Amino acid sequence: MLIIRRYGLTLAVLAAVAFTGLSPVADGFQDASRPGAAMAQAATRFVEVLDHSQKLKATFKYDDPERINWHFIPRDRKGVGLWDLDGAAADAAQALVSSGLTAAGYHKVLEVRSLEEVLYLFEGGEEAERRAKRHPHRYYVSIFGTPAAKGLWGWRFEGHHLSLNFSVKDGKIVSSTPEFFGANPGLIDAGPGRSLRVLGKREDIARQILKTCPDAKKAQLWLSKEAPKDIRGGGVAQPIVDKLEGLAFADMTKEQQTLLKELIAEYLTAMPATVVRERMQQITSDGLDDIHFGWWGGSELNEPHHYVLQGKSFVVEYNNTQNSANHVHAIWRNLAGDFNLKAGQ
Repeated sequence: MLIIRRYGLTLAVLAAVAFTGLSPVADGFQDASRPGAAMAQAATRFVEVLDHSQKLKATFKYDDPERINWHFIPRDRKGVGLWDLDGAAADAAQALVSSGLTAAGYHKVLEVRSLEEVLYLFEGGEEAERRAKRHPHRYYVSIFGTPAAKGLWGWRFEGHHLSLNFSVKDGKIVSSTPEFFGANPGLIDAGPGRSLRVLGKREDIARQILKTCPDAKKAQLWLSKEAPKDIRGGGVAQPIVDKLEGLAFADMTKEQQTLLKELIAEYLTAMPATVVRERMQQITSDGLDDIHFGWWGGSELNEPHHYVLQGKSFVVEYNNTQNSANHVHAIWRNLAGDFNLKAGQ
């Protein structure tokens, strides 16, 4: 059974917040003005309701090497798994995860997890092995340090195609990256009005930037007809970046510039309003003109493709090459350093 819940939200709100200077509007799901405090309360409650063995699995020192041991592949993980929780502990885990997301972001998390049930049904092999590998509750919560209103601590929620990582200092979110979402299948089509594309907008908006590119500038934007096999830096503590490639915002048409802003806004829809505001303040301070967008691979649906969106403070990398280009990896990283660490650490 798919574990999808619908919230009936419009995702255009954050786009308006990001580029018009409007005050962020709380969506009623969490206290948008104090997400760090909400995280501390939720994490404290979560640890309190765990039994002794679960607590040993779930908690680490803040500087434990496990804090930066992230990945999005289906693998054995440390932390306490959702499939080992029930009752108050399961509710507390859900509350913690939702404290780091908008309602739209939590909806997206549920959709990503629901795809594990699809993979379980699609893939061959012995049933017990498939179930052990593909399960919508094979996702893990880890707490680093002691959640509190004062001091530095962090937490992670992770499993196949999800990695959400937060550090909180004195009630303020000081790091929210790496932020990874994936989708396999990227598209489930059950007929008119019954399709699911968890990350579809991240593909469609980007493709429109390519499609609307004037011929004279297309060589700057469309860097190769061959796409890289995956994003760079999966499982690596800090982003891997090269020189800026692609077409600069300053050299785009007005239509492309609008689309690029929409693409950035789409990547921001999962995060709390304070995180969105701080990311956008940095992007605005740096200036939009030097943000570059580059495309690799085919230009049509189900043709392997890849793109990178990079500014002075961030890099977005997207890849859809596996399973006949129906398998998406997408990540937002902080060029100043993920995990509240300086770049290069």
